[in-house]
Amino acid sequence: MPIVNLLSDTVTKPTQGMLEAMFRAEVGDDVFREDPTVNALEAKCAALFGHEAALFCPSGTMTNQIALKVHTRPLDEVICDEMSHIYQYEVGGYAFHSGISVNLLKGENGILTPELVDAAVKPRQDWLPKSSLVVIENTCNKGGGSIYPPERIRAIRAVCKKHDLALHLDGARIFNALVETGDTPASVGAEVDSLSICLSKGLGTPVGSVLMGNQAFIAEARRVRKVMGGGMRQAGYLAAAGIYALDHHVERLKEDHIHARLLASALAELPYVANIRPVQTNIVIFDLVAPVPAASTADPARLSAAKAAGTTPAAFLDYLKRNGVIASAFGPQTIRFVTHLDVKREMVERAVEVLRGF
Repeated sequence: MPIVNLLSDTVTKPTQGMLEAMFRAEVGDDVFREDPTVNALEAKCAALFGHEAALFCPSGTMTNQIALKVHTRPLDEVICDEMSHIYQYEVGGYAFHSGISVNLLKGENGILTPELVDAAVKPRQDWLPKSSLVVIENTCNKGGGSIYPPERIRAIRAVCKKHDLALHLDGARIFNALVETGDTPASVGAEVDSLSICLSKGLGTPVGSVLMGNQAFIAEARRVRKVMGGGMRQAGYLAAAGIYALDHHVERLKEDHIHARLLASALAELPYVANIRPVQTNIVIFDLVAPVPAASTADPARLSAAKAAGTTPAAFLDYLKRNGVIASAFGPQTIRFVTHLDVKREMVERAVEVLRGF
């Protein structure tokens, strides 16, 4: 019985076609800019999003951290949503690498409004950090794969221009957003100063992210990549996987979104599920009904019903694992499912049956 791995879209294995492309790759030393496949991937990404240049890096955390470093100076601040990956999952790198602070805003499921950004910009005072950069994440992982509407990005861009702020897009799952909105990569790229895309999530490569911006930005980014230890040698084998993914794995992301909605629909009918975040792409985040302490009610019937519905993430995940489904805890009572190219329709249907059996 194959495992249904809903842990993350980072768990995918290269397809046969991708492996063949990797084995055929022509390679060189990328630190000397002599790897033709890396050069081709960077040129392809830059052209796709309408930017002058691009830089291939080992991870999305590195591309984001490089962007923060290049866009800011020590004592500056970055404005972002409290659910942002740069705040939640990058080990405080904004402080470690760049010596900057973070100005956290509370959007809706990780999506900021231009009004929030406008109000967050600090006045220029000696005792305040300088607001210099806004980071948006599309889709927002912790927000449940939530999408920035294109008009929202344009409006935030206008606020950034008003205050002379740079705008960076953490587009780790940008293609998940684009296949839903129908917008082009270039239309999104035109609204930001820099952006990063992840190749090893929904696109299914084993390693790699790409940072894009103008020539001067990427020239400095290359130096920062080196000091962070991100300069790679015959990286073309990995870049070839990225080229293959961009050519073959973008449109099929719609399948992952359909599968996520099937899971959400099944969860909505289950008594142990308290609520589900809106499902827009390939991420399903939901809360479990909490166990009720015996002393919390004197009504035996209500207590029995509460005990039957309530559970802990540990007990729920253990049940799933014993039945061939893997997922992750995402908070005190919260679970996350992520669909991807290794999860087929019949696997989703089997996962639904397991959920109904809990």
